[in-house]
Amino acid sequence: MTTAAIELRAVRRCANVLNSLHATSYFAPELGKELAGIGITHPRAANFAVRAAAMGPVGAGTVTATFYNYKHELVARYVPDVWAMASPEAVLAARVRGVDAALRRLLGAQTLLSPEMAEAAELALRATEACSRGARPLYAAHADLPVPEEPHLAYFHAATLLREHRGDGHLAALTAAELGGLEAMVAHTATGKGMSPKWVLTTRGWSQDEWDAAVGRLQDRGLLDEAGELTERGAALREEIENETDRLDRAPYEHLGATGVARLTELGAGFARAALAAGAYPADLIGKG
Repeated sequence: MTTAAIELRAVRRCANVLNSLHATSYFAPELGKELAGIGITHPRAANFAVRAAAMGPVGAGTVTATFYNYKHELVARYVPDVWAMASPEAVLAARVRGVDAALRRLLGAQTLLSPEMAEAAELALRATEACSRGARPLYAAHADLPVPEEPHLAYFHAATLLREHRGDGHLAALTAAELGGLEAMVAHTATGKGMSPKWVLTTRGWSQDEWDAAVGRLQDRGLLDEAGELTERGAALREEIENETDRLDRAPYEHLGATGVARLTELGAGFARAALAAGAYPADLIGKG
């Protein structure tokens, strides 16, 4: 298929919709139950294991590098010890079982068996055909996994591939902007669309003092004002980062084509709305407070 130019806004909209479905897994009690069944009971260990398993039994350094916004000392508390609790292969199998159960609860069996789900899976998988492995470690690792047969699991698999492909590119954009992991989280939270400080501090291993120091560094750069809000310069940098991420991520969506992207966005948005209505995410996950 010959690629054609596509509006970067369309790339971002579709990517956000796909990520919304993928992200439900991190809050699904079904996945936690499956991981506990193979010996991984701590939520931080579970989080590191389930996302890193595709890369094999990697060490803390690899996880810190590819996850980017976690404090290394937190990662090292659980990795590589988590692989002594369960192998990456066992973790990946548990993820499939947990995601299957979670999607059945959030979307319902009728949706999972619908023509719309099959169509969404086909479109998303077609988009992944144009993803590239170079300098994209999390995507490349997941791209080596088999595609599940069931449409809803195939859709989740494709959404994961596209999410990690975009995420790897996003880290390149953040690095070019000279934003470290915590600084990137602080700046994103300041937009009102990022993870709340409570969730950042609870899940990423950073202290309040470290958060405050990151705020200070961003203020010194003129990116945040005295109240911790984005300045005009800070908002412009955030938009530049997102635009660069869109640019680096455009190939799969150009491959799919504007019509396909619009349809995938429409279908995915419906699934995401249903998951949200079913309580897929914590109520206080997003926001400045």
